Amino acid sequence: QVQLVESGGGLVQPGGSLRLSCAASGILFSFYSMGWYRQVPGKQRELVAAITSGGSTSYLDSVKGRFIISRDIAKNTVYLQMNSLKPDDTAVYYCHCMQYWGQGTQVSVSS
Repeated sequence: QVQLVESGGGLVQPGGSLRLSCAASGILFSFYSMGWYRQVPGKQRELVAAITSGGSTSYLDSVKGRFIISRDIAKNTVYLQMNSLKPDDTAVYYCHCMQYWGQGTQVSVSS
């Protein structure tokens, strides 16, 4: 059974940082592309960052230069380092691989 479990969300002031983690069981990240998505109420879920099985990364334009996606193959965990956070980054963030989704973790950016 595949499970993706996110952690690391929370409340942070504008300009602050958070690191999200996505720990997987039942699947080996190194063989698949992984993605971080986010969603706010009333809007579609959007892809924020992705990393391929080969380690190539891509980002939503609005987070380029601020967010970094990475992975630890030994820990079977994918990370999203979020820096210089803005109120517009407030959302529920989800980890995704193939047809599997995590439960989501809330990120709130507010003073």
